[in-house]
Order: sequence, then C-alpha cells, then structure tokens
Amino acid sequence: MKEENTIVPANGYSMLFLFLILFFGGIGAIIALRMPLFAFAILFGLLMAPGFIMVQPNNSRVLLLFGKYIGTVKKNGFYWVNPFYTKKKVSLRASNFDSERLKVNDKLGNPIMISTILVWKVLDTYKAAFDVDNYENFVRVQTDAAVRKLASMYPYDNFADEGHEEDITLRSSVNEVSETLEKELEERLSIAGIEVLEARIGYLAYAQEIANAMLKRQQATAIVAARHKIVEGAVSMVEMALEELGKKEIIELDEERKAAMVSNLMVILCGDKDASPVLNTGTLNQ
Repeated sequence: MKEENTIVPANGYSMLFLFLILFFGGIGAIIALRMPLFAFAILFGLLMAPGFIMVQPNNSRVLLLFGKYIGTVKKNGFYWVNPFYTKKKVSLRASNFDSERLKVNDKLGNPIMISTILVWKVLDTYKAAFDVDNYENFVRVQTDAAVRKLASMYPYDNFADEGHEEDITLRSSVNEVSETLEKELEERLSIAGIEVLEARIGYLAYAQEIANAMLKRQQATAIVAARHKIVEGAVSMVEMALEELGKKEIIELDEERKAAMVSNLMVILCGDKDASPVLNTGTLNQ
C-alpha cells in the first residue's frame, strides 16, 4: 500500500513571469519581426498555463500523472506543476457531521432513537483519495454503523429495581460512551485516512412506542426511591422521639402504647397528605 508523499512544487510567481515573457513576447516578436517561428513560444506559454495551482490554507492538491500518484501539495501558496498532472482537491479542514436519528435496540432490546455528532478531518490524503471510493460518504456510512454497534453494547438506562445502578448506560455515562464511540470510529475510519477529533451522542430518547411506558417506569422508580428515604427518616425520628421521652421521663409508656405511638407517628410522617388530628378528651385507653 502506498503512503502519502508531500511535495513542494516550483514557485508559481517565477513561472508566471516566464509565461508572460513567452506569451506576450512571442506575440510582440511576431508583430515586430514578422517571424512565424515565435509562434512556438506562444504555444509553449499556453501549454504552461494549466500548470498553475493555488493552494489555500488547510487545503491540498493530490497530483497524478496518467494514473500514477506523484505526491500531495499541502503547503498553501501559488505554485506551478507539470501541466499534464491531474489535480484533485482534498480539504484538510475539520468537518462537522450530524448523523440522522436512527432507530436501534439497546443492550436490553429496548427500541431507542439515537444520533451522533462527529468532528473529523483528513489526515492522509492518499488513503482518502484512493483507498475508498468517496471518503465523505464513507464517513457517513461508517458513523451510522458505529452508532448502531454502540447502542447494542449498553442499555439506555438502569433502574434501581434491576440492581445495576453502577453499570455504564447511554444516558448517564456520557464520557465513557463518547470514548468508546471515538475508538470505534477511529478503527473504522483509519482505512480512509480520517482522523476523529471528537465524537459524542447528539440525540438520545426512547422510541415513540415505548416512551410513555418508560416514563411511567421512571416516575415509579423515583416515587419508590423517595418513599424509601421518607420511611428511613421517619423510623429515625420515631426512634429519637422514644429515646428522648425515656431519657426525660416525661411519660412512661408500656409496649401497647409505644406501638400505638409508633403507628400514629409513622402515619403522620409517611403520609402524602396532611394529617387530621383527633382530640382525645378521655384517657389514653379510651
């Protein structure tokens, strides 16, 4: 396999000066001296004209001579090359690609919608020009394939009832997922001489057919987690109340009254509505 060969052609300004001498000098000589022989100077000047190229910053020209790779001009400036060279322009600028939203299945089989944002540029002009048919289309296709593979490697999200809170997920593990996506794209795009500057998920959501069900599940998980914290705090408060009553000897409670007090306190602390107090005008046993 050939590799990129960077070359610096002849200075374009000096060759332009020579072109002007040959072309206009030949015309002047024919008119002044009436010698048709100077027409060869004009013809030679016209043959030189296609050899002038201008390379802008972060651009390049890949040069071919009758199908043979000669080299790549990367340094910006005004140059002159062999007029018979075929000159192919390859941009070295960073390009931004926002993929389409794909419907794929995550690791758990849930249908999700996902897209990626890729920042890339050409690193090897020979590979980009000759090792693939169309390197821009190659980037698009391989990015879609990498996103599909990435989605199948991780679940969209983990729930507390599944016992995998620490696993990597597409939704919460942004850095880990982006790193995996970059490595996958680097392997796929290296054949085309493409350098991956950044790759990250641009859009992520459940597919429409399960979005409502998953939203309800997330809400239920959040409610259960909140209730768990409420009950945990309520038990701590009831325990503290019983300890303080015992230490200060405010009232002496038997086991039955303690149970009733604990029950009442738990109802008040854990209820989602304000408690309605009942005023007891008799004894505790009534």
